[in-house]
Amino acid sequence: MVWFKFVLCVVIILFSGTKLARYGDAIAEKTGLGRIWVGLVLLAIITSMPEVVTGVSSVALVGRPDLGLGTLLGSCIFNLVIIALVDVLCHPGPVLNQASSRHTQLAGVGILLAAITAGGIVVGEKFPDLALGWVGITSIIVLILYLVAGRQIFRSERSQQRVLPASPLKYEGDSTEAVWLKFTLAAVVVIGAGIWLSFVGDEIAETYRLGTTFVGSLFLAIATSMPELVVAITALRLGAVDMAVANILGANMLDITHIFTVDLFYSKGAVLASVSRAHLSTAVVTIVMSLIVILGLRFRQKRKTFFVISWYAVALIVLYILGAYALFKGVGLG
Repeated sequence: MVWFKFVLCVVIILFSGTKLARYGDAIAEKTGLGRIWVGLVLLAIITSMPEVVTGVSSVALVGRPDLGLGTLLGSCIFNLVIIALVDVLCHPGPVLNQASSRHTQLAGVGILLAAITAGGIVVGEKFPDLALGWVGITSIIVLILYLVAGRQIFRSERSQQRVLPASPLKYEGDSTEAVWLKFTLAAVVVIGAGIWLSFVGDEIAETYRLGTTFVGSLFLAIATSMPELVVAITALRLGAVDMAVANILGANMLDITHIFTVDLFYSKGAVLASVSRAHLSTAVVTIVMSLIVILGLRFRQKRKTFFVISWYAVALIVLYILGAYALFKGVGLG
């Protein structure tokens, strides 16, 4: 029965996520915000909701901070693998060759936030009382940096939109009000199905008696990242490569920032001071994978290295597998 619920959730997300990407593309056209900003904010907020709910419920309801943090950081590395999957589906050339180089800002912010989180785990072991109330100082720093970076990126995107030539209209027949309404309905369904999927994943983890860090970083992370996967693939089919990449990198930034949200609901102290060092490996893998994405954006290739897949896509997949293996063999199973 649990696997039936899992498949049903995925089917609902596939359908509603496809609609969400299409209406997000329409909003980018009608508002003039641009596909990068729509992917970075609107879509990223919606597709990252399952991770937030899973993280909060893990600490507030069952008192498992490792499960909560594992879901957030594990989603980051799986989201970056989505770039590799999209690269395979992208024709004829590498997907990052078709994306704006401005995405390096998003990846760079993700690296900074992941590095600060890793530092917070290390510092939390030695100074567990380093907090404002019960919320860790590191979580607060992460939130502030995200807000500052988001404001700067928004201003940069707005100025960039003014100098770009006008693109052909694809949604001229749809009213702005109708697009927003359809987008909202699709968002509600995606969020609802994604949240349900996170609880189904937790049920599977309990059924098969797997460790909290391992389950959070891998199984629940994959389950809660299904909306990002569906939206990215649909955006690619719409020709909105920038929206797809921005959604992935934006979701990563939000997932790490939501450590603050999880910290708010963890009343036993700073959450980063209460988790296993196994999460350090996930944070490091996130940083390295993000660096590879930056390299892929900087050193553009006209052709894929291995016929159907680019070199950076292979590297992302290999790093994800190595990170999963490290968690499986290490303390992640504890």
